Amino acid sequence: MIDIARRTLITGMAAAPVAASGRALRASPVATTRHGRVRGAIEKDVLVFRGVRYGADTRATRFRRAVPPAAWNGVADATRYGAAAPQTRAEEATSEDCLFLNVWTPALDAGKRPVMVYLHGGAHAHGSGSDPLYDGGNLVRRGDVVVVTLNHRLAGMGYAYLAQLGGPAESGNVGNLDIILALQWVRDNIAGFGGDPGRVMIFGQSGGGAKVVTLMAMPEARPLFHAAATMSGQHVTAAGPMHATARARAWMAQAGAADVKALMQLPMERLVEAMAMIDPLEGKGEISFTSTLDHGVLARHPFVPDAPREAGHIPLIIGNTHDETALWIEKTLRAGDTTWDNLPQRLAKEMTKDLAPDYVIARYRQLYPDRSPGQILLAASTAGRSWPGHLIQAEERARIGAPTWMYQLDFPCPDAGGVLGAFHTLDIPLVFDNVDAAGARTGSGPQARRLAGQMADAFIALARNGDPNHRAIPAWPHFNLDDRPTMIFDRDVRIDHDPRREERLLFAVAPYIKPGG
Repeated sequence: MIDIARRTLITGMAAAPVAASGRALRASPVATTRHGRVRGAIEKDVLVFRGVRYGADTRATRFRRAVPPAAWNGVADATRYGAAAPQTRAEEATSEDCLFLNVWTPALDAGKRPVMVYLHGGAHAHGSGSDPLYDGGNLVRRGDVVVVTLNHRLAGMGYAYLAQLGGPAESGNVGNLDIILALQWVRDNIAGFGGDPGRVMIFGQSGGGAKVVTLMAMPEARPLFHAAATMSGQHVTAAGPMHATARARAWMAQAGAADVKALMQLPMERLVEAMAMIDPLEGKGEISFTSTLDHGVLARHPFVPDAPREAGHIPLIIGNTHDETALWIEKTLRAGDTTWDNLPQRLAKEMTKDLAPDYVIARYRQLYPDRSPGQILLAASTAGRSWPGHLIQAEERARIGAPTWMYQLDFPCPDAGGVLGAFHTLDIPLVFDNVDAAGARTGSGPQARRLAGQMADAFIALARNGDPNHRAIPAWPHFNLDDRPTMIFDRDVRIDHDPRREERLLFAVAPYIKPGG
């Protein structure tokens, strides 16, 4: 744990107008940004600034590149999270005025600490940087780093591709451009928060991991970070422009907009309501908006036809969980009613790779004769849906000799007797060392705490040194195509070579095509 000297705090808070007592002084840290001063709070010896504005209200730039905020006078309050982006099923206040970020730091000094910028998940459509699981306090106390989370435009507001319909050329990627604006804020301001703008790591889970690898393919983004990690961010492609245009057109029709000009004038609530429509290409779920191959802002797919050589110097962790799909089929697994008769139909709904379910099931029964139908459903749906993208990312990076480390989380969620395994999102509280936080499902026993420390320290090491190796884990080699070394994070942390090889080979005969891409 780190100890913040009182004199360091005083130095950082000298601009605070309230200084009648030491107690008041410690309660009101004030930092200076290029746009104005902000007052945060102290939580367990960590300075926290929430809701710091990095961009202007996007109502004035709907579907367009956002702009930096206007400068302000006085000291802005930074003790509460800012509004989340407009989205369906929102669990917090939302607004088009949503370009806010949050900073956790040990001190407002010249410490030049590594900076860890987290991009939240939610399939490009949901979430924010304010989830309790993303609280950066424990990472700060553990590793003497600066942690940043952020909000950016999502779903149709952030990724509807309107260029072919008369709209702004950049509209299919303005959510990513928001992230770039936030990274520019980090570059220009983080030194005042004790961070090093020359050591910035971006990391994210699920949709956040997809944004990480997409930013690695964007020339405008690459100079703004120096290390990266993707956790279950299995994207290898962005949305194609024709599919993205079809979705935008369907969304406009659902919202009642005859053209883009009308779409720009509609109330935000009307647009969000329309985003709940069934996806016109996949025929299920909500309409899917994601990063778009627009031949401008994003001129190539993240990993097709290969890994971008321009990002080959950026060290990258690629992580996945052993039982990703348990998050989506949890009710089925808990019910325990999967039989050999209904397994083919259930599996067909969950696989992305186009193989015959009966063929896959027969092979799994050969490989694992003691497994139940439900266990095979979980294993085969993960290997045929969520795992292939991670493998492609690691393989393509290995082909260009880029420094890459691969991990697999095997540590199971204790719920329901362990039948859910290590599902999608379970690595978040471990990487943040937040197993006690609301929403963590790892349990908080000694094994979970020890594993959280090992994973958190690996991410901290990557941010600090460009290499995730540290004393508390076995030597973690670069991923290569010969023996495919993979760190298994479990009760017993170890290196496995080509884990689940037979499952990988089973699905390798079919191409991976991102649904609706």
